[in-house]
Amino acid sequence: MQLTNRRVHLMGTVIDVSIYHNQPEPLLDQVEALLNLYNKRFSANDDSSELMQINKAAGIHPINVHPELFELISLGKWHSCQVGSHLNIAIGPLIQTWRIGFSDARLPLSEEIAPLLDIINPNAIVLSEENQSVFLKEKGMKIDLGALAKGYIADRIADFLKAEKVTSALINLGGNVLTFGPALHNPDHKWRIGIQNPKETRNTNLMVLAIRDQSVVTSGIYERTFEIDGKTYHHIFDSQTGYPVTSNLASLTIISPLSVDGEIWTTRLFGSSLEHIFQEVSAHEDLEAIIIDKDNHCFQTSGVYKIRLS
Repeated sequence: MQLTNRRVHLMGTVIDVSIYHNQPEPLLDQVEALLNLYNKRFSANDDSSELMQINKAAGIHPINVHPELFELISLGKWHSCQVGSHLNIAIGPLIQTWRIGFSDARLPLSEEIAPLLDIINPNAIVLSEENQSVFLKEKGMKIDLGALAKGYIADRIADFLKAEKVTSALINLGGNVLTFGPALHNPDHKWRIGIQNPKETRNTNLMVLAIRDQSVVTSGIYERTFEIDGKTYHHIFDSQTGYPVTSNLASLTIISPLSVDGEIWTTRLFGSSLEHIFQEVSAHEDLEAIIIDKDNHCFQTSGVYKIRLS
């Protein structure tokens, strides 16, 4: 069997799905269809998406949603409401005002930002398990699942492939990577995953990991940025101030069994102190972390040494 790859441009990024299978193309066609379906379900930038129907009904009425959308919003709300969490799925109004990562990015006036702080409270997301419905209490509220949707989608694609008897795959959603099964093209049967050097151009690695049945997710301030008057603004926001989070971190990588957990924890912890990140990650035996600061100093939890090649 050969490793067959399908590349899809979707969700504002490049997606690669690579599988070992005797008849890969029909399966990859189905994967591509699933990716388009999930994009339609979770997108905060498509006016006709299922998520946008919730946002349009903010302050008006609840919306009954697909079980997967309900599951992801429930998961996102729980992690958004934890003490000290930098994840906030209600941050949509800030994202749409700054537009960092889009061609129309701009620096908002402080008087524009101040009123938004009142409508980005994740506790104002009302969930009904019985009705599978979501209600945003305040008009103008907007859920944005950009901090965890790609990881959730990668996990669902992996579930589909396993159900179709695929035994080895690598799913790469714009740098958020999930692997399962042996990498048959490598002698040790492990997949090689590079960790970006924040100070260099894309695909210049600071280190390489050898993994199997794990996910590698990185959040960094070096890619989606916006510069004005000599100052650079990145896309990771502080819900308390309405401005990009102040941090000495350049990137935070989480290695985990599920890709959605990597997405959640990179966002929850980005902006925290080095000590706090180590404390939180160490409390979860299935998580490992690689932290790179703005001076390119690298820190890592103990388990990383077992999977690091360089």
